[in-house]
Amino acid sequence: MKHLCKWAASLVFLGLAAPVQAADFSDPTWPCIQRKVENLSVGLMWPREIAQIKMTPELATEVDELAARLVLRRVDLDEAQRYINAFAAKHGQDDALMGHVFEKVFDRLAARRTLIMRGIEDFSLKQIAMSERIDTARTEMDTLMATAEPDYDKVDKLEEQVDWDERIYTDRQKSLTYVCETPVLLEKRLYAIAQMLIDVSQS
Repeated sequence: MKHLCKWAASLVFLGLAAPVQAADFSDPTWPCIQRKVENLSVGLMWPREIAQIKMTPELATEVDELAARLVLRRVDLDEAQRYINAFAAKHGQDDALMGHVFEKVFDRLAARRTLIMRGIEDFSLKQIAMSERIDTARTEMDTLMATAEPDYDKVDKLEEQVDWDERIYTDRQKSLTYVCETPVLLEKRLYAIAQMLIDVSQS
């Protein structure tokens, strides 16, 4: 059963996070090669329905504290495993309890991922606007140079604007790979934490 859960979760994860071979650029707000997945679901990463349980205020606080630690990027997965093991040693390996821990982790990371996705969309629209601004300036330069008496001062200003805008556009594009990988990294962390909690609850 343990291996079956891992296999099923792996299939789900691969479907969520794996980049596609041919990107679909029909959505102007999504410049990444990775497939755009608007929202994640707890049910896609946790193999069972999370049962309702009663928790003391102290236990609820410890669940929140554990979740807060697990979502931190500076906490690597080995350290996360130690936190989970210590929590399970203290409170038991109840599947529902571990499910609630994951639910808390999921809510935090999914919210962070949503903000990043919106940032990527804004990034893409800004790049599109910058590209259009560059094209417009080039067209205006060509038009001016085609006249009998070109306004060279205006052409020089437009040329400076194009040079500056192209530099900004290029610098932004260099960060695109990192920006696009960030949601995937969050999905991978969610998957890894889910597996740790599943393993603890089944051991």
